[in-house]
Parts: sequence; C-alpha cells; structure tokens
Amino acid sequence: MTIKINNHTFELHQFGAIFWEEKNMLLISDVHLGKVAHFRKHGMAIPNDAIFENFVRLNDVVDFFKPKTIIFLGDLFHSKINKEWELFANWTKEISQEIILVEGNHDIIANYNYENLNIKIFSELIIDTFLLTHHPTEKDSFFNFCGHIHPGIKLKGIGRQYLNLSCFFQKPNQMILPAFGEFTGNFYLVPTENDLVYAITKDGVFEVLIN
Repeated sequence: MTIKINNHTFELHQFGAIFWEEKNMLLISDVHLGKVAHFRKHGMAIPNDAIFENFVRLNDVVDFFKPKTIIFLGDLFHSKINKEWELFANWTKEISQEIILVEGNHDIIANYNYENLNIKIFSELIIDTFLLTHHPTEKDSFFNFCGHIHPGIKLKGIGRQYLNLSCFFQKPNQMILPAFGEFTGNFYLVPTENDLVYAITKDGVFEVLIN
C-alpha cells in the first residue's frame, strides 16, 4: 500500500517495513534480533530454525525495494550479544546498503560493536520535515516515524469473533511502525476518528475503516 505524508511517498510492506521513495530509504523497527536465542537459552521450546526467520524476512524486503539506506528505528537487538550477533554481522557484510540505527531501549550492546560493522548510531534523526525516533515523540513542525509500541488492532467480526492483526498506526503527526521481528507480540491500540490504521495480513496491507 502506498500513502502520501507531507508530499512524500511511502510504501507500507506487509513485513512491517516502510519504503521512503524520495530518499530511497527503508525504515524498519523492533527486529529484536537475539530474542529467539535468548528464549531458547532460558528453556523455552522455540524451534532453532526460528533464529533464521528474521534474516529471511530482512533479505526479502531488501531485495524487493533495493534501498540505498536501511534505518532501524530501535530495538534492533533484543539484549546482550549471543550467537545471533554473528549471523547479523555476516548479514551486514552480504548487503551493500548503508545501515543506520536509531537507538531503542533494548539496544544495550556497546556502540563499538555496531561501529565495527560500519553502522551509524543516532539517538534521533531529522530528515527534512520528518523526525525518526524509537519512542513515539512529538516535536513541533515534524512528522514522527517511530516504533517501540508494537501496535496491533482488534477487528470484531460476527458474534464474538475477533481478528488480531499487527498494524501501522498513524496519528495526525506520527506513524508507529509494527514490530518487524518474530516473537515480539503486539500492544492493541484503540483508534480515534483522527487516526489511520493500516492492518497487516498475509496478503498485504489494508486500511481499516474506523467507525
């Protein structure tokens, strides 16, 4: 799905990424690499193959858009370095894109580890009239792209049927990206008449009509 914000064109991808056409940039939030390995280390029965799913998704979305730059809007890695860090380091060497990390609350790995991979790190980033952060942030005259919330929407069907979906959640001056990573969970938001919701299904991204 393609939308316009401040006369710029953005394509919403069903993996939860946003492609910024004019800047040839890919925005991704809350991948939480290392989370599967972290859970497995603490005895949770998650298949080992799940470790590779995030990298499959990253490769697919990068191959689809072929951006010049990839900007991760925080919580790229879930916690301390574990065996998934080596997979991530190898992945960065296999792609040609510039990588930027806007730090999130889970990004506790020492910066030099990212710098050794030629990844630039910022606490926030301003590009034209857009403010890129991890936590939702309001700043006059800027439209904010952010993550952190892992937004989801509950859609009510016939009777007591509900459909729970991840979504892009847009407020008048803000877009909250869904979590890109597997096993991240959702926080279900209740939209108001001033909000726009773009739900994610296996078939694509669809705008949800708000009553």
